[in-house]
Amino acid sequence: MLAISHRGLEMPASPIRKLVPYAEAAKKRGTKVYHLNIGQPDIETPKMVLDAVRHSEFTILAYSHSAGNESYREKLVKYYAGVGIQVTADQIIVTTGGSEAIQFGFLACMDSGDEVIIPEPFYANYNGFAVAAGVKVVPVTSHIENGFALPPIEEIEKKITPRTKAIVICNPNNPTGYCYSREEMEQLKTLILKYQLYLFSDEAYREFCYEETQVSAMHLSGVDEHVIIMDTISKRYSACGGRIGAFITKNKSVLEAVMKFAQARLSPPSFAQIAGEAAIDLPADYFDTTKAEYKSRRDLIVQRLNAMENVYCPNPGGAFYAMAKLPIDDADKFCQWLLESFSYEGQTLMLAPATGFYSTPGLGKQEVRLAYVLNLNDINNAMNCLEKALIEYNSKK
Repeated sequence: MLAISHRGLEMPASPIRKLVPYAEAAKKRGTKVYHLNIGQPDIETPKMVLDAVRHSEFTILAYSHSAGNESYREKLVKYYAGVGIQVTADQIIVTTGGSEAIQFGFLACMDSGDEVIIPEPFYANYNGFAVAAGVKVVPVTSHIENGFALPPIEEIEKKITPRTKAIVICNPNNPTGYCYSREEMEQLKTLILKYQLYLFSDEAYREFCYEETQVSAMHLSGVDEHVIIMDTISKRYSACGGRIGAFITKNKSVLEAVMKFAQARLSPPSFAQIAGEAAIDLPADYFDTTKAEYKSRRDLIVQRLNAMENVYCPNPGGAFYAMAKLPIDDADKFCQWLLESFSYEGQTLMLAPATGFYSTPGLGKQEVRLAYVLNLNDINNAMNCLEKALIEYNSKK
């Protein structure tokens, strides 16, 4: 009998997408579903970016350089300089989304059986990348009560073993929206130097810090050999389908190793690199507008959530996600119930159960992640649904 590999069996399903069949069924019944489960912005991809692709003139859609088009990498150098990151074009490898950047980093820097420490809750797909690379995720729990701040550095240090090779952070954080402070980043710097670890920093939401300025891992001094940035245009320019990211490090040995993986997959998408180049030429005030829009959405969703009985939502400092603790005993069951059995004025909402963002069994059972990627009117309608749903759900217990 044919068998599936252990890797295939261990590969986790996406906790963000697993409820899709229930949402599709609800829509077929005529129920409007507000999607707060996934970070797909409703803000239009800039016309200038789309036009660059539409008006491209070439006779052959050819492979690019395996590291990405030099013209794009040179533009990225200017972009990063604008946010205080000094790199050269040969320190950037363009990837197929931020996902490939993460995967390349795990494959190049760790052997099967090695360990990576990640503050939880964390971006659920880190689990999948780790399984594919044969790497063990070691979680360190952060808590909703203090807004999911970096766990005490002593707790992180306790998790370090001879197999530990890296610490992974997402800053601003998905799913919590937390922005790591300069002090927290300096604490991580001390740890990676002490134990000779890599620091992987996922900076997909760099532009969306609402009260503070993002502190990049590449703003830290004296750790050039340790720091690896994973980046993407997906959220920054509302271009999730472009699948263009970047792997950035000043460590030459890591770059050489990653380049071999990049060559094996030949090249990143050509059309999306054209889009990426055009995006860097957007007006300087582009992010002012989008950032203000996300901030207004954040303020509304946090206010609405905290106004509900027995609901708590810390104010996220960045990205476009909020984590909320609800008066429920099983987030997975509740989120499925919302789609299967509940509607209010012909509407319901789709949330992401927080259990999928934790690695420690049993955590996140009362928490959900909400992506505030819808307009203010839709957020209000979705919160009306949630408020009614909690009353109805708990009355049936």
